Amino acid sequence: MIRQHREGPMTTRMAVPFALNHITAPRLTCHQLIDLASELDCVGVELRDDLIDKKLSDHALFGGEDPAAIGAYARERSVRLLGLSEIYGFNKWSPEMADKVRSLVAKAERSGAESISLIPRNDAPVQSPGERAIDLRTALAAILPILAEAGILALIEPLGFTTSSLKYKREAVEAIKAVGGKKHYRLVHDTFHHHLAGESEYFPEYTGIVHISGVSEQQICVEQMRDEHRILVDEEDRLRNVDQIRDLTARGYAGPFSYEAFSPVVHASAEPEQQLGRSFAYLRSALH
Repeated sequence: MIRQHREGPMTTRMAVPFALNHITAPRLTCHQLIDLASELDCVGVELRDDLIDKKLSDHALFGGEDPAAIGAYARERSVRLLGLSEIYGFNKWSPEMADKVRSLVAKAERSGAESISLIPRNDAPVQSPGERAIDLRTALAAILPILAEAGILALIEPLGFTTSSLKYKREAVEAIKAVGGKKHYRLVHDTFHHHLAGESEYFPEYTGIVHISGVSEQQICVEQMRDEHRILVDEEDRLRNVDQIRDLTARGYAGPFSYEAFSPVVHASAEPEQQLGRSFAYLRSALH
C-alpha cells in the first residue's frame, strides 16, 4: 500500500509517492539506500546492477548479499523493491540476452522485487521503422513466457536520445499489444526522455513507474542534454516535471515517481537526505 507523506492534518498538497533509484545515491549500500528511502517516507527503491560498470560504486547488485536478505530488510523498513535494473539492449535478441533475462528474473523472484527493467539499444543502429518493430516484438514475445512463469513485470524504457532504437512510448505500446503482453509489460515514463523525444502522448494505463530528474543547465539545447546533466528537480527545471506529473496523475496514473539523477554533482553530495528532502518539498509545493 502506498503510504501518505507526513504533511500534517490540514495540508491539501498532493501526496506524491516518491521512490529512489540507486543511481541517485550510488555510494550508498543497499541497506543504506533502503534506510534513506524509509527516512524520506518513500514507497520504494530500484536497485541496479550497473553501478560498478559506471564506476560509481564497488558494490554489485544486492551488495553481494543474498537477494532474499535484502528483500527481507526492505520489508522490515516498509520499503518496496520496485524493480531491478537492467537488461540493456534487450531488443537485439539472442540466446545470451535470454540468459541475462532469466538471471535477473530469478534475482527478482528471490528478492521479492516487483519488476525488471528492459533498456533498448542506444548505439544508433541503422534500421528502418519496420526492422525496429520486428526486433522489438521478437524480443518481447520471447521474454513474455519467462515473466509469466515468474509472475513479475518488465518495465520497458524508451530513450529519447537520437541514437536510441526505441524512442517513443507509442512504439512500445503497439509492440506490447502485438504480443498480447499487457499483463506483464509496462512502460517507464521518464520525464527526461519524454522531453528529449518531444513527446506529447501519455499512456497512464501502461505506465508502471515514472522516473524523474531535472535539468537546470541553461547553456545547452535539448539535443545536447545527456545523463550527466540530470540533477534533482528544482525551481530552474527545464524538463517541465511539474507539468508532466500533473498530466500523468490527471489521466489516472497513481504509481511511484522514482528519482533517477545521473549527475556527478548529485552523486558527490555528502547530504543526500537533505538535498532530496528539499527537492521533494519543492515538487509538493509546486503541485499544490
